Amino acid sequence: MPAIIYNDNGTNFQGADRELTRWLKELKRDPELHNYFATEEITWKFIPPAAPHFGGLWEAGVKSVKFHLKRILGDFTPTFEEFATLLCQIECILNLRPLSPLYDDVESLDTLTPGHFLVGAHLKAVPSPSVEDINLNKLSRWQTIQRLQERFWKIWSADYLNSLQQRTKWRTKQENLQVGDLVLLRHSNLPPTKWNMGRVIECHLGVDQLVRVVTVRTAKSIFKRPVTQLCKLPVESTSQNNH
Repeated sequence: MPAIIYNDNGTNFQGADRELTRWLKELKRDPELHNYFATEEITWKFIPPAAPHFGGLWEAGVKSVKFHLKRILGDFTPTFEEFATLLCQIECILNLRPLSPLYDDVESLDTLTPGHFLVGAHLKAVPSPSVEDINLNKLSRWQTIQRLQERFWKIWSADYLNSLQQRTKWRTKQENLQVGDLVLLRHSNLPPTKWNMGRVIECHLGVDQLVRVVTVRTAKSIFKRPVTQLCKLPVESTSQNNH
């Protein structure tokens, strides 16, 4: 099944499409690779020119970043270098969000992230001590940027988790969590870029056959949690779709 990449109509994307197509034709001349690329070819779909609303999926992410960025900056005016550093930290936060299980193995807690599409692996973030509880007048300029990163992480990650739990109507029937599902656990004290992942190992049915409590296994422990404190990943794995 061929993969499809959707993007806007920027000249950089158009140029990349032409360059990749040229290299793909060169590679297809190799008889050993011909069959592989025939089945795994990537198709690019461009939205119409001057129609950014067609890219609502990624534009919503840009809107979210702008909204929270304005909130954390407030009256603070960073230099160009400080602002560029903060944006790189925010980029790492966004590209480390879990999308789906990375493996079909129910014992694995590894997840696929946007970073995998960029570098083929999880992005790396340098750990640093929290400066959230230090008075602002005692912070250096670097520590101030770190504090802004922490604030962005807290409000953005909470907003992201809420979006995964949205229900258009309370009467809409929701699927029960199942044994083996990979879920995000809500945790307000995690450092930036860190997500608390868990596997559902037992579902506790109510008298109405709805699952409201499950037993979850994380990397460190096993405990019960209500489903209101869990978020199913936004993209289901192939094995889940086959159930």
